[in-house]
Amino acid sequence: MDAARPLPAYLVQRFHGWRATSYQDNKAWFRRLASSGQHPRAMVISCCDSRVHVTSIFGADEGEFFIHRNVANLVPPYNPDGEYHGTSAAVEYAVTSLGVAHIVVLGHSNCGGVKGCHDMCCGLAPELEKKSSFVGRWMDILRPGFDRVRDLPDDLRPRALEKEAVLVSLENLMTFPFVRDAVADDRLTLHGLWNDTGEGALESFDPARGFVPV
Repeated sequence: MDAARPLPAYLVQRFHGWRATSYQDNKAWFRRLASSGQHPRAMVISCCDSRVHVTSIFGADEGEFFIHRNVANLVPPYNPDGEYHGTSAAVEYAVTSLGVAHIVVLGHSNCGGVKGCHDMCCGLAPELEKKSSFVGRWMDILRPGFDRVRDLPDDLRPRALEKEAVLVSLENLMTFPFVRDAVADDRLTLHGLWNDTGEGALESFDPARGFVPV
């Protein structure tokens, strides 16, 4: 594979630092996790954005969360068409194999993917309209959310759309039969969160009140 190259030196140094400290201090725990398999209580669906650090926000240890990251923390509708579906596969595995008790969809402020959807829907990003744009076609998932906030003032619409990304994903999760059945049987609960990365704030979606501070 000609494109592959050795790790950059700074990553090698960080690995050796981690192995000499965190790993050495918790070697028995890591070996137990390796031998006993994973048993996470929750699945977290978050954005690829490098500023969103799920385990830090919740102070989680290895083995606690089954984490899936994608652009703008979106879940597509259930669509068993035999094609490639990474997010749907992760949801299926979490619910049917791992038996997680919770699925958390975590949105965040200043999301680049959501901004791309906003600009595309406003006619400001023609490059995302092309069929060849992976980002554009992925952000089509959020178009129903844009339709719900399109009449808001310009300064309020982007943040509202970030929260719609969470709500659209929660709605789409319920189109998966195995998710719907698990929710109906009280084996699974769904949660929507939005994180203000600059302020360190977290809001949780309440069907009766909307997004409220945690």
